[in-house]
Amino acid sequence: NAPIASELWPHLAATFELTLFAMLFAIVIGVNAGIISAWKQNSWFDYLAMIIALIGVSMPIFWLGLMQQWVFAQELGWLPAFGRGDPRDPVEAITHFALIDSLLNGRIDQFFVSIKHLILPSIALGTIPMAIIARMTRSSMLEVLRSDYIRTIKAKGSGNFAIIYRHAFKNAVIPVLTVVGLQTGTLLGGAILTETIFSWPGIGRYVYEAIAYRDYPVIQSGILVIAFMFVIIN
Repeated sequence: NAPIASELWPHLAATFELTLFAMLFAIVIGVNAGIISAWKQNSWFDYLAMIIALIGVSMPIFWLGLMQQWVFAQELGWLPAFGRGDPRDPVEAITHFALIDSLLNGRIDQFFVSIKHLILPSIALGTIPMAIIARMTRSSMLEVLRSDYIRTIKAKGSGNFAIIYRHAFKNAVIPVLTVVGLQTGTLLGGAILTETIFSWPGIGRYVYEAIAYRDYPVIQSGILVIAFMFVIIN
């Protein structure tokens, strides 16, 4: 008989945090890879970036997550494989965002622990959006770079950086923003595999466990919230 909002919010906050970092990774890498590929069309970088993008789109998240855990957690021991923080030294939950709570509690050490726990699941979750964003950015930039006004700017002697980021990317970013919005909505509702593999206490894993326990109020509420967020973002 507990209110479902208070039950869902801690898991929802964990999913928000993971999605934010995954999309940050996807946007930074994908947009810049797409821009450079368009500028250096038919170069070795262009071919390599598009091959990596194709592999990224095709790669199953569960396989990538397990390989990350095996290489970076088990073999190299660089990053933690499971969880959201150190369970032996918990931080008082205020907002239920691990990074914000660690700063509010003055625990800089736990802030960096939370960052380390975010790296592997963020990369696993952000790989497919990164590949899609890179391909969309490249095609959009190629279309803009062939336009007359870009040729005029080149003729006036502007530098490459100004042509790409001040003029071309400003017009090429519109379809990219649409893809970023769609992918963000997809990640918020589609992080079940990533959250299950990395034991991340998000809304996807919460609904997954509720299905196993036949906990119908949680399933209904979780699906309603995920669907609502997806529609609002679109």
